[in-house]
Amino acid sequence: MFVTFLQSDIPHSPWSPITLTPSTRTSLTGGGHNQRSAAGQEPVTTQAADPGPHNTDDLTVHNMDASIPIPSRQADDIISVVQDLTANCSRTTEDTVISSNHTVSGSPGCSSACGLATGRMVVALHDYQGRTDKDLAFRKHEHLEVLEKVSADWWLARSHVTGLEGYIPATYVARLQSIDAEPWYFGDIKRGECERSLLSGLNEHGAFLIRNSESRRNEFSLSVRDGRKVWHYRIRPRDHGGYFIRRRDTFPSLHDLVAFYTADAAGLCTRLDTPCVQTEKPATGGLSYNTRDSWEIPRDQIQLVRRLGSGQFGEVYEGLWNKTVPVAVKTFKQGKMNPHDFLKEAQVLKSLRHPKLLQLYAVCTQEEPILIITELMRNGSLLDYLRGRRLPLPEQVYMGAQVASGMEYLENLNFIHRDLAARNVLVGNNNTVKVADFGLSRLVLEDEYNASEGARFPIKWTAPEALNFSRFTTKSDVWSFGVLLMEIATFGATPYPGMTNIEVVQQVQQGYRMPQPKTCPHLLYNIMLECWANDPNSRPTFQTLHWKLDDFFTLEESDYRDLAH
Repeated sequence: MFVTFLQSDIPHSPWSPITLTPSTRTSLTGGGHNQRSAAGQEPVTTQAADPGPHNTDDLTVHNMDASIPIPSRQADDIISVVQDLTANCSRTTEDTVISSNHTVSGSPGCSSACGLATGRMVVALHDYQGRTDKDLAFRKHEHLEVLEKVSADWWLARSHVTGLEGYIPATYVARLQSIDAEPWYFGDIKRGECERSLLSGLNEHGAFLIRNSESRRNEFSLSVRDGRKVWHYRIRPRDHGGYFIRRRDTFPSLHDLVAFYTADAAGLCTRLDTPCVQTEKPATGGLSYNTRDSWEIPRDQIQLVRRLGSGQFGEVYEGLWNKTVPVAVKTFKQGKMNPHDFLKEAQVLKSLRHPKLLQLYAVCTQEEPILIITELMRNGSLLDYLRGRRLPLPEQVYMGAQVASGMEYLENLNFIHRDLAARNVLVGNNNTVKVADFGLSRLVLEDEYNASEGARFPIKWTAPEALNFSRFTTKSDVWSFGVLLMEIATFGATPYPGMTNIEVVQQVQQGYRMPQPKTCPHLLYNIMLECWANDPNSRPTFQTLHWKLDDFFTLEESDYRDLAH
């Protein structure tokens, strides 16, 4: 059974009732969509009220081919009618609302309420332009119904604005009416990154966000910008449901808490104003729905745009996949790698997924040169980026914390990078960085990785036990990370200046360590020295390095503003 709804959220719609029957579906022009309608459906039609004053006196119910007008009643009566209708589907009507003139509005049809109750209804968090002819383009705030979760990364969905179907990236949507759909919810963001985001030029006094507590399970933190400072408040759960910041003000949900403190500071440093601006769109899981698993792609799908540089393994280009998606393309010099070995290793590399690791999208191995297709980081290598500017200390520490975060993920998987250095870290917008080239050094056919003078083996970045005994572990990666921090602190200077590789090997074995740069604070230099402990077991983990750098400028956890008492 179907009910007439008002499409108040559809662009260019004059609040006219749209009637859905089993043989008709809503379709609207606009939004740049170029997708197919639902497979097997009849031509899409729209039934609208006559022009003029909107007539909302009647609620029209369709049962198969019969249309029965029901006279208007009080709001409670209308709600009862809708609930009776949707009860036949064993669904709820949480996504329907009653307007001041007693007309039901929301997503079209009973299927919308059914979709919400089963978690199939999602809302777009960002604009998305289709990458293939089977993708579904959509606009931010658009409501979609998930028809099939093809994989963890790509879902088949139908737009409730256009009625069209196609594939969507799962990272671009959130379940309707969930906390993930709120612009103020930032999930597992760390405190240091939270403060950096709130204090950016995109936000003003009163900007705020809610994030998961880093130390207390099932709790949240409210972070609020107060001028040039950020205050943090614990949000505690009540024993029988709900939340509070101070005990005399309790709320059944985080939505109610935000609404309350938006109207009244009530003990906070200031009234909540606007949610913190999110500048970055999330990465998609692969290039498209059909490259996530079958990712050997035809070479003619890649268009090289411009050369970005060259490295140990070959050249790097900016390119386009399918003429739609900007990508980075690495070309490997002929004879450098065995295609079979590379494919085996690349299968592992492609399974590594973390926000601070460069995502491997696809490969071309059917002919030489081998191509690796990755996400594009427009500012190039961290080494070149450092040499072109003098970054302030907070940005240096922020970059180090990001690298440590990505390496912590590899550490937990016992995956060894082997060549961690500024040249193998890439820079995107707003000084975001990602670790690249993890694991590739193992695939080089030439015997380049030895300690002889003039070799291309990264001796100045390599731990003593790896140099002497080829013993590579996550602890040898920690040593390399300490050298990377020195690169950051010296704005891209070559480590051990004035020393040859042989001299470095000899001096390090005798206990020599690079001295503290003049512009480097003692606390940061101490972290480097910890990474360079002669005993690998005495070196910190990447988890420890991550939190030390992330909390480098912040107060202790006990200094949160606690208004509970």
